Amino acid sequence: MAGEPLEQALQKHFGWTAFRPGQREVIEALLAGRDALAVLPTGAGKSLCYQLPAVVRQGLVVVASPLVALMQDQVAQLQRRGIAAACLHRDLPAAERLDLMQRLRQGRLRLLYLAPERLQLESTRQLLEQQHGDGRLVAVAVDEAHCISAWGHDFRPDYRRLGSLRQLCQGVPLVALSATAAPQVRAEIIRLLQLRRPLVQVHSARRGNLAYGMALRPTDPLPLVLEALQQARGARLIYARTRRAVESWAERLQQAGLEAIAYHAGLEPAARQAALEHFLQQPQPVLVATVAFGMGVDRADVGLVLHLDLPASAEGYLQESGRAGRDGLPARCLVLYSPADRISLGWALANGDGRSERAELAQRQLRRMEAIAEGDGCREQALLRVVGEVVGPCGRCDTCLQAGTREQRDWSDAASVLLAALHQSDGTDLRSLTRELRQQEPAHDERWGWLARRLVQEEMIGESNDGAQRLYLRNTGRHYLRRPWPLFWAA
Repeated sequence: MAGEPLEQALQKHFGWTAFRPGQREVIEALLAGRDALAVLPTGAGKSLCYQLPAVVRQGLVVVASPLVALMQDQVAQLQRRGIAAACLHRDLPAAERLDLMQRLRQGRLRLLYLAPERLQLESTRQLLEQQHGDGRLVAVAVDEAHCISAWGHDFRPDYRRLGSLRQLCQGVPLVALSATAAPQVRAEIIRLLQLRRPLVQVHSARRGNLAYGMALRPTDPLPLVLEALQQARGARLIYARTRRAVESWAERLQQAGLEAIAYHAGLEPAARQAALEHFLQQPQPVLVATVAFGMGVDRADVGLVLHLDLPASAEGYLQESGRAGRDGLPARCLVLYSPADRISLGWALANGDGRSERAELAQRQLRRMEAIAEGDGCREQALLRVVGEVVGPCGRCDTCLQAGTREQRDWSDAASVLLAALHQSDGTDLRSLTRELRQQEPAHDERWGWLARRLVQEEMIGESNDGAQRLYLRNTGRHYLRRPWPLFWAA
């Protein structure tokens, strides 16, 4: 593949003079008819990997994407560049649907975005077969491909059925794209999508301009939130777990004098669109949203991504925090958490998924995220380790900046007390154990809950994966009771 035509197309249609790392290799693979898996960090331009082949070949690329808002934003960006694109979803007005079908029949559409659920409909499958039969189908792209994997930080059953596209569009290259995917997630994506000898392009998820910070959430976090907003540049994005919390926080910030806007899936489409336009167009918007907001949204100068609750997984948090600082300038990523977050979210995960294997995995991911938040090591280093990347300390996060100033103490005596109490009541839940320890040791101001969670991380204690936080002594814990050793940690 000669480089010049690609460079010319890149500049003509997108206004860029050079490819970002990883883009060219994936584009050339698709144009050569080869499958690809692209794991490129947030802001690295993953969408170009399938958009440019569509305009170079003057054919159609079909994109499976998880959210209507994401699809609409991508389509709007392409249309502004003069590239014919559309998304097909159930709320599309009849007149627009007819126009879309006519453009498809006439070969005038370059990119068609679809939800994975729609690709299971017979009418959609017939449409793809027709485009394939007419020789117009350049490639099929699966965006946010981590949604395929039961190991990943999201889960969509219809994503797991996208492997049927292989039989439907034989000979058409398929590309899967994600910002973060640990090795086991990559393996599952390749297996479920039936990728054949794919090019696997994985680039570091490390973002040298992001500064991570995690802190215990005070009883009233408003002053802390206002301070973070005041210090941040550009657009500011706040994530809350529930729709009710989104609306409550938007209202609180408005009362504090900020023009904060709420965004969640329960709003009317017009209200969501207005919130999105406000976020994209205002110089320093403050948007409070559920975590789905932000995938593919083209706002480069987000100076703050603030989570008001403990994220459900480290992989998901890398995606969400990665929406900050896409312009390459310094940006802050802050998590305000409480130990109660894992209890509430743990129960929600346990009650919301009947598949015990999936629920147990979600509990382990949540426990790992809590360990990062409560840990005293480099935040970025710990987050990247989860997705299989080994790096040195970042030097930018709160723990790196406080290195040498946080007081470490020997927790061995308190650990012995806690393990002995658990030995007497194996299988008790965390809340009951800490309540019992406070009654037994009223003179000691020990952080029993934190210490128990730390001992789980050290594999001296086991914890149930059903959300109940039942604890039991492991062999390492029994060995420690017989022959303890120093445990120096900064709480």
